[in-house]
Amino acid sequence: MMKRLLQNRTVKFKIMVYNICIICVIGIIFSVTSYVTANKKAVQLAQNSVEYHVESISRYYQEVYEQMVNLVLNCAEREMFDLSSLGQLKTVEEKRKGLDYAKLAANFCAVTGYGDYITRLSIFDDSDVHISAGTALSSVDDGRRIRNAPWFDRELKKDMYDYRLDLVNSPFYKEVGMTIPIICKNSGYKDSDCSALFLSPRLYLDRLKEDDNGNTMLVTTYRGERIATLRESENQKEESDRLIDSILRREEERGTWQYQINGEPHLVSYNKESQSGALVIEIMDMANLKNDRLMLMQTVGLIFISCVLLGISMSFLFTNAVRKPIDRLVNHVDRIAKGDFSQEESLESQDEIGLIGKAVNTMSSQIEQLMDKRLEDEKEKSSLEIRMLQAQINPHFLYNTLDSIKWIAVIQKNSGIVKAVTALSKLLKNMAKGVDQRVTLREELDFVRDYVTIEKLKYVEMFDLEVDIGEEILYEARIVKLTLQPLVENAIFSGIEPGGKNGTIRIHAYEKDKCLCIDVRDDGIGIPEEKIPELLNHSEKLKGDQMSSIGMPNVDRRLKLIYGEEYGLSVESRVGEYTQITVRIPLEY
Repeated sequence: MMKRLLQNRTVKFKIMVYNICIICVIGIIFSVTSYVTANKKAVQLAQNSVEYHVESISRYYQEVYEQMVNLVLNCAEREMFDLSSLGQLKTVEEKRKGLDYAKLAANFCAVTGYGDYITRLSIFDDSDVHISAGTALSSVDDGRRIRNAPWFDRELKKDMYDYRLDLVNSPFYKEVGMTIPIICKNSGYKDSDCSALFLSPRLYLDRLKEDDNGNTMLVTTYRGERIATLRESENQKEESDRLIDSILRREEERGTWQYQINGEPHLVSYNKESQSGALVIEIMDMANLKNDRLMLMQTVGLIFISCVLLGISMSFLFTNAVRKPIDRLVNHVDRIAKGDFSQEESLESQDEIGLIGKAVNTMSSQIEQLMDKRLEDEKEKSSLEIRMLQAQINPHFLYNTLDSIKWIAVIQKNSGIVKAVTALSKLLKNMAKGVDQRVTLREELDFVRDYVTIEKLKYVEMFDLEVDIGEEILYEARIVKLTLQPLVENAIFSGIEPGGKNGTIRIHAYEKDKCLCIDVRDDGIGIPEEKIPELLNHSEKLKGDQMSSIGMPNVDRRLKLIYGEEYGLSVESRVGEYTQITVRIPLEY
């Protein structure tokens, strides 16, 4: 059954197969395109999401950073804390002033809106006098603890307007853990006065938890020290360290790309703050998109199956509508093949198959006429071949006659007749071969020299021909036959002869931009500038009195038809001085 089905050659079967194949191909193309497009959009959407998320968190951290730096600058530069006026806090006035300073520092912390994350705001000098506020327990030696910390001098030297954050061990009493310091010298009082703010990393972690979207989040300093992490597993830390190191070496402040972590594809997005140096990284496991891809594949598969079923149904309906008139048409053609040329009116209708039936009826009525005409054509063809064979005798007879005249002139030692007859014989032989044949430049120049030989007899050495070939290899370049002779003829009749004095025609061939260029230049009367555009007018009629019957416009048009519109002739002239026609064609060997 399957074998008979595969061997079925009917139009109905072919139309069904073609329709089903086309529908399947369209369904596959549409399904694959839809899947690829939707998958790209899903990845792009995920990329945009993580980029926006990282940028949002980075913007929040930048705002916190700016407020913390401004808070330290307010304490250091506005001369609101005169530690020298506190003495040793022994008198009531000194204690009251110390309490006022502490309240002012606490208000500064509260105004920022991040007071719960300020571990300590301290204003201190080198005599252990200090004012402080914040969440950490206060100690009488807080100032000394800060000054003696190994990182104190490093932090003090930082530029407050480009303060890069570091993560250090907390210097405060019974305060275990890490903190982020911002330290600045005070102005207006003693040189030893300093203001220091210590920010808790909890602020960074709480922000990550608040905006948790299920992905791994990392926040580090510009040195790569982790300030806060979210969902970073232990087996991922080594890969994360390499990722952080590679990002820190990048010059771009932000970026997103796919990255392999433990052999699995992940989407990584980061943002580096240029001032604080804080680095925010979000790592999204691409496996999170698998559910979306599975649902997308199911949808695409359903669309494909629907397309195939629709194609099969439409194929059955279409083939049944087409089959009957095609069967009638096939039967009628079989009768014509057997010699029955009668017409069948039932084949003709207004649809495409009816038009074919009408054409078949017309064809059947004309077959006998066509057969008779073919017999007549065969007879005419045979007659034409006989006449062509007879016509070949005439050129050979002419060449033999010219050869006999040449030998008579040789015997009589008349060199002029010998030259003229020899040149004329070569010209006739070359012209008999057609004008669109490609020959070498050497052969074309020989043809021009034969023509010049005959013309010199007429004009009694009134002009000379000079040939300059740039490179010897150019002699073998291919050129369309009878390209140069009309140009030389034009130089004689239109350039030198009207001037009434001897002249020179120069032919210069050279290679330029992989093209063969040939200049034909005469020192005749020249051409007025306004008439130059008319010279190559392709509507110009052929001049019957010229030997080649191929004028300049026709040479130009012939070259353009053969090589393309960018090739052909160009004319340059100056009245009373010269005329130069340049042939430009592709360089071929």
